[in-house]
Amino acid sequence: MNCTDFLSQLTDYFDGQIPPELLEEVRAHLGECSHCRVVLNTTRQTIEVYRGNEIYDISDDLRERLHSAIMTKCLASKT
Repeated sequence: MNCTDFLSQLTDYFDGQIPPELLEEVRAHLGECSHCRVVLNTTRQTIEVYRGNEIYDISDDLRERLHSAIMTKCLASKT
């Protein structure tokens, strides 16, 4: 298994949907690859942060302003 293979299995890893033989390969790769361990740990921490936060309702006006600002920034970065 290489890093690309690992990344393609990351979602299934977190969902517990990897067949046992593939899980062995993932674990072996993680034992050898510090970069993928960083990806795994960072992703795990990100999931934990989001699970711990509440969802906030925002007004339609604020939603529109945020959307407009994001779209403006995205379009500006493409030029």
